[in-house]
Amino acid sequence: MKDNDDMPGHLARRFQQIAVAVFHAEVDEAGYDLTPVQYAALAAISINPGIDQVTLAGLIAYDRTTITGVVDRLVQKGLLVRNASTKDRRARELQITGEGQKTLEGIAPAVEAAQQLMLRGLTAEEAEELLRLLRKAIAAGNELSRAPLREVPETGQSRPVK
Repeated sequence: MKDNDDMPGHLARRFQQIAVAVFHAEVDEAGYDLTPVQYAALAAISINPGIDQVTLAGLIAYDRTTITGVVDRLVQKGLLVRNASTKDRRARELQITGEGQKTLEGIAPAVEAAQQLMLRGLTAEEAEELLRLLRKAIAAGNELSRAPLREVPETGQSRPVK
């Protein structure tokens, strides 16, 4: 039987626990009230204004059925608005508000500090190697996820989301 420290799933879960704790600590200290998923959603909508919730879920690799709650909370906080789609009456297009953009800009130093703190103990080269290996493992296992990362079509073409 393998020790937990030799199991990638266990290590990934532990790193996720650390990442979430560090994110919350840095963001709370900076005076913001956002979860990592709310931040990811807000940032994705800022880059892709007018996307719908299904597209948003794919962009941030989040479950389609629970993305509604994330969007609801961002709307309640005044950071997003839902507008009727011009292409599909059933869909709602998501737009970041002025307050949402201000929040993204204001929270950026805290988010960056959190990223650096998560990688403390690693040299710059080791941090880059960890990120490279994580990207490689995630790309290889993307379709195994309940919420795979998806691309956004842009004027008839697809582009990978970073």
